[in-house]
Amino acid sequence: MTDFASLGDVRGKRVLVRSDLNVPLDGTTITDDGRVRASVPTISALAEAGARVVVCAHLGRPKGEPEEKYSLRPVVGRLSELLGRPVTFAEDTVGPSAQAAVDGMSDGDVVLLENLRFNAGETAKADEDRAAFADALAGLADAYVSDGFGVVHRKQASVYDVATRLPSAMGGLVRDEVEVLRRLTESPERPYAVVLGGAKVADKLAVIDNLMGTADRLLVGGGMVFTFLAAQGHEIGTSLFDADSVEACKGYLERAEREGVEIVLPVDVVVGKEFSADTETDTVAADAMPADAMGLDIGPESARLYADRLADARTVFWNGPMGAFEMAPFAAGTQGVAQALVDATAGGALTVVGGGDSAAAVRQLGFDDGQFGHISTGGGASLEYLEGKELPGIAILTKEH
Repeated sequence: MTDFASLGDVRGKRVLVRSDLNVPLDGTTITDDGRVRASVPTISALAEAGARVVVCAHLGRPKGEPEEKYSLRPVVGRLSELLGRPVTFAEDTVGPSAQAAVDGMSDGDVVLLENLRFNAGETAKADEDRAAFADALAGLADAYVSDGFGVVHRKQASVYDVATRLPSAMGGLVRDEVEVLRRLTESPERPYAVVLGGAKVADKLAVIDNLMGTADRLLVGGGMVFTFLAAQGHEIGTSLFDADSVEACKGYLERAEREGVEIVLPVDVVVGKEFSADTETDTVAADAMPADAMGLDIGPESARLYADRLADARTVFWNGPMGAFEMAPFAAGTQGVAQALVDATAGGALTVVGGGDSAAAVRQLGFDDGQFGHISTGGGASLEYLEGKELPGIAILTKEH
């Protein structure tokens, strides 16, 4: 099944849509509404087709019970504004408020349930511990549409189990994400460059391992780069560092040389004495870092080098910022890579920004979503797909129940 057209005429049907509304909040203010905007086309199409749309989602990591700071209430207004129709908010997930809201729906109405993770059954590891919650969710609807790509790598009640209980289909967002990732893994136009950043190299080891067989170039930045520099024997001062991954990084550098894959590391680094926007900064050669400073961004020469290595790429996947972009003194590396992707897109390349911090970074730095080929809503799901893992929330939609 590729989209909800497979469900037939949805007029008058209650359709449970698993969206990804896990937005960053400053108190009750949404600071990046990208995921809300991405969820709108599927919800809107169902409502316009006369479905009674019951939207479910999570926010943050509550511990299986209600916590006010994780309420989805702040999302209601923005979702309603973007849809151009009212959205009713249920004060619980499957309790009396949810049941009353669903019972009161007319064709084309939209209800948003409270945070799914306020119920421990949503994220329980054992199938039997998720069953009752999945039954209750399924009881609110006649059909199910999976449209939260950011969670399809999780075997959770609203992602996996509900799809075994109701006629199910992919929403447009999930379909588009899978199609783009399939292009990255099955038939990338070359040269194919992958930019990996972010804090922890351990989170990216499996994807690096898999990409060795498909990518032509790996450009490494962010906090994870210092483990690579340490693997080369360089001083890295007080920089973020994963001692357990040094040998793996050595192995990747050697394997890349053997197999003709280019691994690009920074030639200069912006350093500071502490992780602070006010710290005194300096730019030093990547192989000459002072012992009492930490690397907080790739340097200007590195940004130019990375832009050069992206200039002729026909396919680019980027996951993870190049430095501590939230602080102005350490945003230039990420800005430079983002601009290089914009230029590549303008030149006809397929550019994919892999969700999470990368998506937040490009918006915070003033770029528009339309300047890139595709901005994923799911960083972790994107990486697991590129690792070659089966994603439970995708696999269940293609199985016969």
